[in-house]
Amino acid sequence: MAKTRQLKLGAILHGVGGGTSMWRHPDAQPDASVNFELYKQWVQKAEEGKLDLVFIADGLYINEKSIPHFLNRFEPITILSALASVSRNIGLVGTLSTSYSEPFTVARQFGSLDMISGGRAGWNVVTSPLEGSALNYSKKEHPEHDQRYRIATEYLEVTRGLWDSWEDDAFVRNKETGQFFDPEKMHTLNHHGEFFSVQGPLNIARSKQGQPVIFQAGASEVGKNYASKQADAVFTGHETLEEAQTFYQDVKSRAASFGRNPDDVLIFPGIGPIIGSTPEEAERKYQEVAGLVTIENALNYLGRFFEHHDFSQYPLDEPFPDVGDLGKNSFQSGTDKMKKDAKERGLTLRQVALQSATPRTSFIGTPEQVADRVQEWFDAGAADGFILASAVPSGLEDFVEYVVPILQERGIFRTEYESDTLRGNLGLPIPENRYTQAKAAVRA
Repeated sequence: MAKTRQLKLGAILHGVGGGTSMWRHPDAQPDASVNFELYKQWVQKAEEGKLDLVFIADGLYINEKSIPHFLNRFEPITILSALASVSRNIGLVGTLSTSYSEPFTVARQFGSLDMISGGRAGWNVVTSPLEGSALNYSKKEHPEHDQRYRIATEYLEVTRGLWDSWEDDAFVRNKETGQFFDPEKMHTLNHHGEFFSVQGPLNIARSKQGQPVIFQAGASEVGKNYASKQADAVFTGHETLEEAQTFYQDVKSRAASFGRNPDDVLIFPGIGPIIGSTPEEAERKYQEVAGLVTIENALNYLGRFFEHHDFSQYPLDEPFPDVGDLGKNSFQSGTDKMKKDAKERGLTLRQVALQSATPRTSFIGTPEQVADRVQEWFDAGAADGFILASAVPSGLEDFVEYVVPILQERGIFRTEYESDTLRGNLGLPIPENRYTQAKAAVRA
């Protein structure tokens, strides 16, 4: 009998929020982005709801126009390592850039997080969209878009090679004979490529899930190819069911073309559910947060996607200005969509800015209505799961308290964890150590 497909759920822990003004809400904690006790409460609430993972995003460049959360927040590996000690089953996923770090260091960091957490680590591989990042890393210029993905491809090849430095039974630790490890099961990578030269071996073994789970969020053509070929899971964002279905089918078919099982590439749209006891209460919650955003903040928020372009120089109520190729080397897919949408719908700069800064989710309403929308997307082949963002204060708590039980009653979401590893709960295979695999092939 075929196993019933199960919904996957994660939550982004985003401090004072991903927008400009939620920190001003009466129910918000304005120091949330650096409040460990609050993060601890969030991860334990997510685990109470049997969510698959929590996710920490990151960025490497700020200025005076950056959103509040970006100005003062935890570094992902640090906070996830701390959260590993106050959780038992939930996955711990963090963003780290392949454009501004070294593979050996990152392999150690995620290998350590994976070991500390007992096999619950995940890496959101990003190429860093913000051009200003180069200024913080002694670089003369930000690598162009497609080159960043070439770097990322080799980077992940190196990192995965380092994670296989030790076969799973390499550490003998025999006190009587004095043998600590089997030297035939330690492997030196000796990688020499276009961008990296790394000898190895890595000085930490594999965890019981084999290797950290790889997440990716590229939506450009090169980004989708990278995700389809390399990722275990893909973060994405869509406004409509139809857009989500198209993306889902596209990435799954690309994965198949690379010889992969499409079921081993999970698609996670990001959503910001807003839940009320009535539709009117949910709408009031949205309007309360949206009403905190000034047009000045909205223009600054919009500018971030276009290489921190100053949109205040244009008339607010005239058509969205022609900004040429701005954004092409940063948030390429997102800015292309904004420009296309503005042109087709005849939107003004004010409308585009406010739409960007105060998006109105379709996942809004009573717990039953939100559960219906989640199930609709899941059943329609638009998502394998969702990443929940708190669009309003207590967004995560409301979802766990009121929506998760409905999804459990409908039989599409777990009531207990299947595993104590992230791969186990996501239903992903453990990657076999390449050297162990090669030896088995020779013996066969």
